[in-house]
Amino acid sequence: MHAFDVLGDPVRRRILELLTEGEHTSGAICTVVQEEFGISQPAVSQHLKVLRDNGFATVRAEGARRLYAVDTAPLREVDMWLEQFRRFWSQHLDALATELARGKRERRRMASKPKEDK
Repeated sequence: MHAFDVLGDPVRRRILELLTEGEHTSGAICTVVQEEFGISQPAVSQHLKVLRDNGFATVRAEGARRLYAVDTAPLREVDMWLEQFRRFWSQHLDALATELARGKRERRRMASKPKEDK
């Protein structure tokens, strides 16, 4: 399965978001995902399996519990592929940062003026 096929599913993206906070048990993941998406425990387990099988998540046993974590290797590959497209949005983001800074300076300037000048 291609990385974007894996990441194209909102449930799998949400699971990865949860895992960015650190290791989670399968039960904790199921609780959040079931509440947010209204899917069954077996469906969540299937999404976890897809993430594991495609290298996006690792699992380790701790007694009867299974702890999941993000495996960053496939995400780095996605990032490398996206690099060729960054030029399309980097310039726009730089322009936005400039406008935000300009607006911040203007607000500070207006706040420091005496009231009669405003």
